Amino acid sequence: MKTSRRDFLKNVAGVSGLFLFSNHGYAFGASTKDSFNNQDSFIDRLLPAPKGGGFAMKDYWIWDPSVIKGEDGRYHMFASRWSKQYGFGNWVTNSEVVRAISDTPEGPYEFVEVVLPARGKQYFDGCTTHNPRIVKSGDYYVLYYFGNNYDEPTPAFTENVWESGLGQKAWMHKRIGMAYSRSIAGPWKRVDQPILNPRKGEWDASITSNPSPVVLPNGKVYLVYKSSPLNYNPPLLLGAAQADSFLGPYRRLWEKPIFSFHTDQNHENDVEDPFVWHNGQQFELIMKDRYGKICGEEGGGIHAYSKDGIDWHLSKSVKAYSKTIQWDDGTTSHQANFERPFLLFENGKPTHLFAATGDGSAPYQFERTWNMVIPLKST
Repeated sequence: MKTSRRDFLKNVAGVSGLFLFSNHGYAFGASTKDSFNNQDSFIDRLLPAPKGGGFAMKDYWIWDPSVIKGEDGRYHMFASRWSKQYGFGNWVTNSEVVRAISDTPEGPYEFVEVVLPARGKQYFDGCTTHNPRIVKSGDYYVLYYFGNNYDEPTPAFTENVWESGLGQKAWMHKRIGMAYSRSIAGPWKRVDQPILNPRKGEWDASITSNPSPVVLPNGKVYLVYKSSPLNYNPPLLLGAAQADSFLGPYRRLWEKPIFSFHTDQNHENDVEDPFVWHNGQQFELIMKDRYGKICGEEGGGIHAYSKDGIDWHLSKSVKAYSKTIQWDDGTTSHQANFERPFLLFENGKPTHLFAATGDGSAPYQFERTWNMVIPLKST
């Protein structure tokens, strides 16, 4: 059963009148000055990034930051990693979700454990886990991610999975999963089936991935996800779903994508990597402009807002972030990529922007990757 637009609007209207904080720190009932709005410039809130901050591992590609303050008062980053004995492109076949820890939001974060390892091809997420997003719902930490499996053997270190065809097969098996725990240190209960599946013949027929959840004070979950009509070729599109609790079931809120920038003649104008939150008045979202035709920079960020989570509008100051980074030592660099944006909230206010990044000669041509952090100006 699909949740009606009217019912969801009623739920959101009730949420906006609540003067409290959600359990994962997103602001509800915050004053307008405490949140971004369609007139504000998100990018102007960014402070210089600390060099040496964030999370890196010498022998691993690192991606997908998601951070929360645990019951121990420390900061826990959930991230994706895979061995550098593989090429970077093996994120789709060999990634695993890990946890790292720091006493401060800026880090540096130290590796603690593998949270979601490979668990066998009988599971939808048996070969790969990637793209984690951590939230708190009541007494539970809830970890969203996508997983996949494939019939072929685990690739050799020398195999280029995108040339062999395995990368494309694994990509098409991406499905959103979820795990939950009462403690940030686990143990984690993983669901055995995807929480949201593709729909044959619809705009989201290929995959479900890039989950971005918001837990509302009434326990309902608003979830933005990525898919496409056919495969990994553009356009990539974003949709919205809802559940009465994090345990599901998850239902589409709208039959169409919530963002669509392409035309029939030009598919190379699309977005991915959403991060969504609710500021007490409306939903807000930042995401990656893949081709730069919206914000003016390929791989730069976009800011948008919505009253109901269905009808979205680009902000007047649309650019949210850039691949050109100002560092706290006074230097500037142009990163090969700046992806998977994530905002840390404390006391209801966004305090830090995290992103996956890398040094290299061109997008995805990396020498190394890590999850970086940018402090935000307070309001």
